[in-house]
Amino acid sequence: MSSPVAIVTGSAKGIGLSIAHELSVRGYRVVISDIDAAAAEISAKELDDAIAIPCDVRDEDQVKALVADTVAHHGHLDLMVPNAGIGVVAPILETDLAAWRQVTSVNLDGVFLSLRWAAPAIIASGGGSIVSIASVSGTTGTPLIASYAAAKAAVINLTKTAAMELRPHGVRVNAVLPGFIGTDLVTEAAPEFERYLGMEAGAFGQVIETKQGRFGSPDDVARVVGFLSDPAQTWMTGTALTLDGGLTSSLI
Repeated sequence: MSSPVAIVTGSAKGIGLSIAHELSVRGYRVVISDIDAAAAEISAKELDDAIAIPCDVRDEDQVKALVADTVAHHGHLDLMVPNAGIGVVAPILETDLAAWRQVTSVNLDGVFLSLRWAAPAIIASGGGSIVSIASVSGTTGTPLIASYAAAKAAVINLTKTAAMELRPHGVRVNAVLPGFIGTDLVTEAAPEFERYLGMEAGAFGQVIETKQGRFGSPDDVARVVGFLSDPAQTWMTGTALTLDGGLTSSLI
């Protein structure tokens, strides 16, 4: 029996790269996909039997080609992890339509396109799994990241809807909802949160420590993706699994 095959979008670095490593350890042949082609090539060399295929998830033709090239190279596809994402920190009244669309085109359209074109290939392979990276910000009001939070809320609903539609075809669809993870996306946004919220420099980290114990790590997310994608989890579908160190469990 050949090894299972997985595509991870936005996986040249950060959470995506950690997911790729986790899946490789679990026996997957991983396709490192990223808009940064050079970085994807470098990261693919870190893994056994991994290849890099560049892709801008906002472009339907590129997503279709990503799936087609993966199947052409490996013969099948078993797992898709739509992970690519971006963020913009700004109040709603300072967010223009272009900035809104920039975020939602990657964080929502990109997930839809990844799911839309990976699912037929996974079905053709006899079934498998799709695990999207959403966010706890998609479950509650989150000041300063309205476009990001709205897109992630939509991803959660898309996950649940797709799970029901694809269940008869043997495809499980789940999502991970991380809290604040210590990636560049979060650490670079911290000063903006502090400025908009009138905090002293460094105060955002103190809030995180109080609310969720620590910043999460990319490996924290990767391990959960590995669990959700495990073929043994035959009855787990439509799940939006919160991974936030207790962030959303308490008002204070």
